[in-house]
Amino acid sequence: MPVWTARVSRPFLAGLGLLAAAQAEARPFTDAAGRVVEVPERPARILAAGPPASVLLYTLAPDRMVGWIRGPTPEEKPYLAPGTRDLPATGRLTGRGGSANVEAVLGLKPDLIVDVGSTGPTYVSLADRVQAQTGIPYVLLDGHFDRTAESYRRLGALIGAQGPAADLASAAEAIVAEVTRAVATVPDERRPRVYYARGPKGLETGLGGSINVELLDVLGARNVAAGAGPGGLANVSPEQVLAWNPDVIITQDSGFRSGIAADPLWSGLKAVREGRVYQAPALPFGWFDAPPGANRLIGIRWLASLLYPDLFPRGLDAATRDFYRRFYHVDLDAAQVDELLSDATPGPKP
Repeated sequence: MPVWTARVSRPFLAGLGLLAAAQAEARPFTDAAGRVVEVPERPARILAAGPPASVLLYTLAPDRMVGWIRGPTPEEKPYLAPGTRDLPATGRLTGRGGSANVEAVLGLKPDLIVDVGSTGPTYVSLADRVQAQTGIPYVLLDGHFDRTAESYRRLGALIGAQGPAADLASAAEAIVAEVTRAVATVPDERRPRVYYARGPKGLETGLGGSINVELLDVLGARNVAAGAGPGGLANVSPEQVLAWNPDVIITQDSGFRSGIAADPLWSGLKAVREGRVYQAPALPFGWFDAPPGANRLIGIRWLASLLYPDLFPRGLDAATRDFYRRFYHVDLDAAQVDELLSDATPGPKP
């Protein structure tokens, strides 16, 4: 549930006056929720409302970011453009653990707020409320994986960066098209049953239709947790995981992955016995999830090569370098590529 705390002071009211003047030269923009928002002609200081928005904005216009949702860790910084590594932490307006408030937002002096994710009524209500309280235009973009290219084009039109946005949108479409063409040839009996193990205990997962497991649908894999019904993230019992007995387990937690083979709760599962436990790379953003944003574009290529190795015999080194250069604005050296891919292989067998 999004959290928004309103605290109003005289500096806040003064800030509203300045923002109202700045909006005098605004233009209408229709966002992904159908809201018509008056936005600056070319916004220069943009605040991301949550992690997926932060990724989308960074990949397209890192020079216009006012900060990160949370400050990058020392391990993440080398995988980010130098000029963005020390931007301040802004907190988040939306999603789990919303921490920003009116005065904190005004203090950053953004002229636009962008959120990427759900465009449902809860998020529309939050956007309208924040916009009314701050005077800052707040735009919603669709965060579903199959809308990634469209969201790049919308963001490009929103901030006056249509050319770079078109390039990233085309690159996104090419990545997905390469994978989906190959996977379309896989018969049903070869499509693996997959469990996404979130957290240090591996007992949180994405249910059917969850944005956190969208890559499984794109890859034709079967999410075992979909049988528990539709929804978002949910906690499940060890007994339920044992009953599902997945062919493949995906995690982003290194501690969970390293201990799974010796844990009697997990060691009898087919995925563990056959060494098909995969840890998604996570620098500077998760390749499978965390957040469920444009960062998953490299993850789809990685996971496809693990689920269907015969269809993707080439290594990931070149694809990783190209993606990081194009989307993350960094040129990786061999050591960095090795670090990213070193744990992105099957987990240990018991």
